[in-house]
Amino acid sequence: MKVLVQQGWLEGEKKEIVTKDGHFYSFKGVPYAAPPTGKLRFKAPQPPIPWDGVRKATQHGPICPQYDFFASKFIEGNEDCLYLNVYTPELQPPKPLPVMVYIHGGVFKSGSGNDDLFGPDFLVKQGVILVTVNYRLEVLGFLCLDTEDVPGNAGMKDQVAALRWIKSNIDRFGGDPNNVTLFGQSAGGAATAYHVLSPMSKGLFKRAIAMSGVPNCDWCENFEPRERAFKLGKQLGLDTDDPDKLLEYFQSLPVEKLTDTGPCLFAFEDVLNMEAGKTNFFVPVAEKDFGQESFLNEDPFEALKAGRVNEVDLMIGHTSKEALFIVGMAQADYMARFENWPELLVPKRVSYNVPQRKILELGNRIKEHYFGKKNTPLWYAENIWRFFAQVLIHPQSLIPAIINENAVKEFVNYFSETGFTYHIQRFAQRVPKLRNTKRYFYVFDMQSDRNFFAQRAVMEFGLTGASHIDDCLYLFQANALPLKVDTQSKAYSLIQKTCLLFTNFAKYGDPTPDASLGARWPEYDAREQRYSYLRIADQLFVGGHLDADMVDFWRGVYEDAGFEF
Repeated sequence: MKVLVQQGWLEGEKKEIVTKDGHFYSFKGVPYAAPPTGKLRFKAPQPPIPWDGVRKATQHGPICPQYDFFASKFIEGNEDCLYLNVYTPELQPPKPLPVMVYIHGGVFKSGSGNDDLFGPDFLVKQGVILVTVNYRLEVLGFLCLDTEDVPGNAGMKDQVAALRWIKSNIDRFGGDPNNVTLFGQSAGGAATAYHVLSPMSKGLFKRAIAMSGVPNCDWCENFEPRERAFKLGKQLGLDTDDPDKLLEYFQSLPVEKLTDTGPCLFAFEDVLNMEAGKTNFFVPVAEKDFGQESFLNEDPFEALKAGRVNEVDLMIGHTSKEALFIVGMAQADYMARFENWPELLVPKRVSYNVPQRKILELGNRIKEHYFGKKNTPLWYAENIWRFFAQVLIHPQSLIPAIINENAVKEFVNYFSETGFTYHIQRFAQRVPKLRNTKRYFYVFDMQSDRNFFAQRAVMEFGLTGASHIDDCLYLFQANALPLKVDTQSKAYSLIQKTCLLFTNFAKYGDPTPDASLGARWPEYDAREQRYSYLRIADQLFVGGHLDADMVDFWRGVYEDAGFEF
């Protein structure tokens, strides 16, 4: 199957849906920008380069070099990584199809849009086109020198370049360029919310779905990004205060030196391990204005406060227990850090901006709120000999042997709320409802054998809920995971329900245009303080004032620290 785009001819392929009941057309590895290599490293993306003849589009393009924290290894990838994938149910439909553009997560330092996790099978069955995107990560995508050449946000500008390419070319695949829904999960959710605010993104999409991530999440906060860049230079061998010399040096380094970096400015950052999300250093920033086209040149909350948002429909939410996935890293030494130093429980924005005495006070308040006044034992002393025995015999089974289950439960609650749910709810409350736009809030609580990332927490500690990333497995065919698709199973019926809600929003701006799914999803209206939401579960449930006590607690923490957060 061949399609002519602005840069030349593409040859894709017709593929069978995983459930064997339909087909779609696949075009992989489509370049949407020039390779950001050599002197273009760290800089804004340039237009894609045309090609002669017919370009094969049957294999994914290279992914960005990265450290895969799930596999705990460096993935070489290639700096020439600005590629997207287009999957369409029809190349010549009777009328143009809605388009859904997915931005992958990975705390801005790992991941890709490839079909190992983001296969299109379930969504294309609902009559939409799916586009998935690669973008530059970590230092390559988010280095900020506060200069005209490197003001920051190269990775976000990659995403804008992809949206511009889609706007210009998606009609060749049967898509409607005026009905594009941008969606993403985790860092992809935060990126999606950033695009709702960015003047660069205006007019490039009609609707947005921010899943489990917004710009004010703790792991998305930046602090002194220019100083951080010079610290990294010193760690890598160049001690300079000249940004031009630093840029030239960084451009000369092998790419593996620029992945999984940890340039700490403070000792407390070194105490935290990277998985906590508190030491994620290369993220979007408020750019200084040098006359360049800026992605965003103000703090996201200042933009919200001033009402500077793009006029798009917004669907936003989180899973019911975001942090269930951290159980695999909740080892005794890791949890003991927070037991010994409660100030590490304090959110980053507060830690970086208030006096130490106040940080200590707030840390103890947070610790008492989640773990009680007394010290919470993180492992049982009577199990110490069992611990050593298991080290020798079954090291993989250490966690249930030595960790206090109540501590794990509260630790999951803490990370769910401080890392995700509080900030997502506060962001939603502050997004102004513009004329002719709609707002919807959800909690995703589907539970079946597709809850892959919650499995360990469920099996070893009896915790329940949908973890961070579990929601993606009800939207995408994850080819790299051991998940079977049985069309007669409960899991598949939940997949269909989830996909219908998301694609209804993309098609109509309303996830439940009728009551066929068992409930009508009311709009989220912050002005009337109703905060209506939909719990997406086996049975849809409409509620209001979600987690009011949690929101009040964290709002009090921020206000006591001097922030309107």
